[in-house]
Amino acid sequence: MMISWYIILPFLGGLLAWLAGRKHADAARWVSVAVLALDLMLVLVGWLLYFPIKGGRETGAWLMEFQHPWVPQLGIGFHVGLDGLSLLLVLLALFLGIIAVLGSWKEIERRVGFFHLNLLWTLAGVIGVFLALDLFLFYFFWELMLVPMYFLIALWGHENRAYASVKFFIFTQLGSLLMLLSIIGLYIVHGQTTGNYTFDYQELLQTDMSPQLSFWLMLGFLAAFAVKLPVVPLHTWLADAHAEAPTAGSVILAGLLLKTGAYGLIRFLFPFFPEAAASISGLGMALGVAGIIYGALLAFAQQDLKKLIAYTSISHMGFVLLGLFAGNEAAFQGVVIQMICHGIGTGGLFIIAGALQERLRTRELDKMGGLWSAMPRMGGCALVLALASLGLPGLGNFVGEFLILLGVFPDNPGLAALAATGLVAAAVYALWLVQKVFFGPAGEGPIIADATRRELVMLSAMIALLFILGLYPQPVLDTLRPAFAVLGEAQGYSSKAGLNERPDGIPRVGKGIASP
Repeated sequence: MMISWYIILPFLGGLLAWLAGRKHADAARWVSVAVLALDLMLVLVGWLLYFPIKGGRETGAWLMEFQHPWVPQLGIGFHVGLDGLSLLLVLLALFLGIIAVLGSWKEIERRVGFFHLNLLWTLAGVIGVFLALDLFLFYFFWELMLVPMYFLIALWGHENRAYASVKFFIFTQLGSLLMLLSIIGLYIVHGQTTGNYTFDYQELLQTDMSPQLSFWLMLGFLAAFAVKLPVVPLHTWLADAHAEAPTAGSVILAGLLLKTGAYGLIRFLFPFFPEAAASISGLGMALGVAGIIYGALLAFAQQDLKKLIAYTSISHMGFVLLGLFAGNEAAFQGVVIQMICHGIGTGGLFIIAGALQERLRTRELDKMGGLWSAMPRMGGCALVLALASLGLPGLGNFVGEFLILLGVFPDNPGLAALAATGLVAAAVYALWLVQKVFFGPAGEGPIIADATRRELVMLSAMIALLFILGLYPQPVLDTLRPAFAVLGEAQGYSSKAGLNERPDGIPRVGKGIASP
C-alpha cells in the first residue's frame, strides 16, 4: 500500500496543518513542509527500490500498483498505479508543493491553517490524477483539484480574485462535465459489449466501438484536457487566475494543474481513442503551433508581470500539444521534459513575481526598473530562469523543445519551422522582462531588500534542477522509456516504428495541417 500513502499523506497533512494553524501560524507551515518532504522521500524510495527491478526490464510493468474494491456493484475500485511517467510527475508535484509552502511563508497571514489545508488537498488531488487507474477515481481526483484551488484564489487572491476564481471554476467545470459524459458513455458501451460494467482503466482499453462513437467520446475527454492545458482559444481563464492567485496558487497552477491536462491526453485520450485522435492530429499540431506563437506575442504585450509569465505558459504548453500529436518517442520524451522544466522554471518566475509584489506592492512593469543594484541575487536568479524560459542550451527547457522539434520535423517540417519561431519570440519576451524589471530606469522609492535566505534556497534548488535536466537528462529518459512502450502498445504503435507509422506500416497520422 505504499503507493496509496502518496495520496493519503497530503490529505492527512492538510487536516493536521489546519488544526496546527489554530495554535500558531508557523506550526501549519512547518507541518505542511514536513508532510510533503516525507511524501517526497517515500516516492524517491519507491523509485530506487522498484525501478531497477521492473523498469529496468523495459517490460512496461507498473512499478507499483494497488487495487481494492470501492463500490463493486457499479464496477468502481480504488485502483492506482505508478509507472515512469506518473513517477516523474508525482515527484514534480511534491517538489513544487514544498516550494509553494516556502514561497507563501510570509505572504499568507490570515487563515493560515485553512490555507495549507486547501494547498495540500489540491496537491493530493493532483497526485491522485497522476496515479488513478479507475476512471471514476480519476474523475474524483480531477474534481478534487478544482474546489480547493478555487478557495486559494477566492480567499487569498488579489484585487479581482472573485472574478478570476469564478471564471476559473466555470471554464474547468464545463470541460469536466463533458469528460464525465464521455466516461459514462465508455462505461456503458463496455458493459453492453462485454457484460462487465467497470471503470477499470485496463479493461476499458479493450472496449470495441464504432469510429463515430469513438470520435464523440474522444471529444468529451479532449474538452476537459484542452481547457486545463490550456489550448488556444480555451486559454482565457489562465491569465486572470494567475494574476489574482497568491504566489503558492500560481506555482501550483502553472507547475501542476496545466500538466494534468497533458497527462490526461497521454494516459487516457490517445490510448482509448487512437484512431479518433489520429484523425485530428493535424489540427492538434496546428493548435500547438498557434499557442506557441500567440502566447509569446501576448506575453510581450503585457504590463502586468504575473500575466506576462502566465502567457509564457500558453506558449510552452503549445510545444507540449505539438509534441503529443507528433506521435513518436522523441517527441514524447521532449513533452515530458518540457512539462517538468516548465513547472520548475515558471514556478520560479512566479516566486520572484510574488516576492517583487510583496516588496513593491505592484505588478506593473512600468513601476519597476533598475532593481539590479538593490537586488543582485534576486536579479541573477531571475536572469537564469528567464534564460531557461527562452530555451538556452544547457538548461532543461532546451532539451525538451529540441526533442519535440526533432520528433515533429521529419513528418511536418513546415510546422516545425513555425514552432521554432516561438523560440525567437521567447528570447524577446524573456530578455525584455529582465531588462524592464532589473535594468530599466530606476524608479523612485525606498530601498528594496534583496532575496532572503529562504528565497535563495528555493530558487537555487529550482535552478540546479534545470541545469541537471539540461546537462544530463538521461535518467529521466530512461525512466520514461518503459512507460512509452506500454502507451505505444495500447495505441497499437511501437517506439521502434517509423515516424507516425504503425508497426505494420499503416499511417498513424495525416501529413500536414490539411490532413483528416
